[in-house]
Amino acid sequence: MTQFYSVAVEKSQSQASVKPLPDARERIAEAVRSILLAIGESPDREGLRDTPARVAKMYLEVLGGLYDDPGVHLKTQFTADQHEHIVIVRDISFFSMCEHHLLPFHGKAHVAYLPEGGRLTGLSKIARVVQTLARRPQLQERLSSQIANTIWDSLAPRGVLVRVEADHMCMAMRGVRSPDSRTITVVSRGVLEADDGLRAETLRLLRD
Repeated sequence: MTQFYSVAVEKSQSQASVKPLPDARERIAEAVRSILLAIGESPDREGLRDTPARVAKMYLEVLGGLYDDPGVHLKTQFTADQHEHIVIVRDISFFSMCEHHLLPFHGKAHVAYLPEGGRLTGLSKIARVVQTLARRPQLQERLSSQIANTIWDSLAPRGVLVRVEADHMCMAMRGVRSPDSRTITVVSRGVLEADDGLRAETLRLLRD
């Protein structure tokens, strides 16, 4: 399997939440109908008659993360145990939509953070952050940075490291048509960016 690695340490802006237009479903359905006509299909034939409405409903579902603030999931925090050792949540499955071709990419995110002051959050909340940010028109590189930034801003930990691996349908179905390719991105913050030894050990734990 071909693997493409991208290592990023820069901080990117998290996309702000927006709201869908009141007639979003109707607008999307009409656009899908126009696409079907443009490629020479008949949107009125039996198999395609309900397709525009189905696609509109699907887009509003799979891109619904645009309307949610991922930081909300990290507002519940715990400090009683004063745990200050590394916390790792691996193999968080996600599905997202590449913004370049509106084709899916999917894979797993692995998240590590080193608490400050014993500040912890629920393990499921980390998965919710990943899935909220994935349900947007995305780039894998941006998704990785947004996950790291959300945890960094909400929990104020000593360090964060995020590793995302994904298969992209825009590479598998079109263009280069390389279905066995996988893209890996790594983003780090704080001591997990600055301390090379700690960063390497954490990456090993995320891979093994």
